Amino acid sequence: MVRIAAVQMQPTILDAKSNLTRILDMTNEAAAREARLVVFPEVALCGYVITPEEAEGLAQPVPGPATEALTQACLEAGVHVILGLLERDTDGTLFNASVLIGPQGLLSRYRKTHLPLLGVDRYLASGDAFLPPVDTPAGRIGLLICYDLRFPEPCRVLALLGAQLIALSTAWPVAGTLYPDYMARSRAAENRTYLIAANRCGEERGTRYLGRSLIVAPDGAILAEATPDLEQILYAEIDPGLSDAKRLVLAPGEYELDLWGDRRPDLYAPIASDSLPQA
Repeated sequence: MVRIAAVQMQPTILDAKSNLTRILDMTNEAAAREARLVVFPEVALCGYVITPEEAEGLAQPVPGPATEALTQACLEAGVHVILGLLERDTDGTLFNASVLIGPQGLLSRYRKTHLPLLGVDRYLASGDAFLPPVDTPAGRIGLLICYDLRFPEPCRVLALLGAQLIALSTAWPVAGTLYPDYMARSRAAENRTYLIAANRCGEERGTRYLGRSLIVAPDGAILAEATPDLEQILYAEIDPGLSDAKRLVLAPGEYELDLWGDRRPDLYAPIASDSLPQA
């Protein structure tokens, strides 16, 4: 068993320095309570409802100052951290990104592939790949960001690549109750993976966030859930190996489910098609 943590927080808009200090402090707090993985919200360094001009001044390279500071914190505390931030590529392109940092440094960087017409995502570039899961003490971790959860395919791809835990940095607005009520649990259960979602709380330039960060087991059961409006750190004990059991024997020879073996990929071609059905 290993302890993991989801941090629900209210970042201070436009204040990356202050936010990073708090992120480091909460990383140390979670590590002191024996968490081996700590997940933070989407764009937690700078805020979500920001202008293109503000984003230009707040985006960071990856690796860069934030990832270097987190690497040192992970080395000292013996933890792994997942953090959402604005990334500036070498050509100046901006992405909504999530990074996985460990004591050995940057392990993975994911760029959000599904962008809603909302907040900072309105004018960012979209990522073009789901990354292979990374082995950590908390299991094989796959990264997604917020709106990615609305689509069943990203979680399925990561699960097929071997993910035991899907980490979602998110900024669910108050209207997005379907995410903690249904989608997080469904994605975990349909893929038999753990899912950890770290959301924001509070208000930012008129946008109120939902809170309700949660940690979900491979059977869809909620292991921990935060309140709607308070900053807090959620903890849960998980057994990553449970995610590898895709075959369920409920009554031998009478009631058995094989979530991988019973798939019918030969019927799923329309899912990967660019063509939309005609009205």
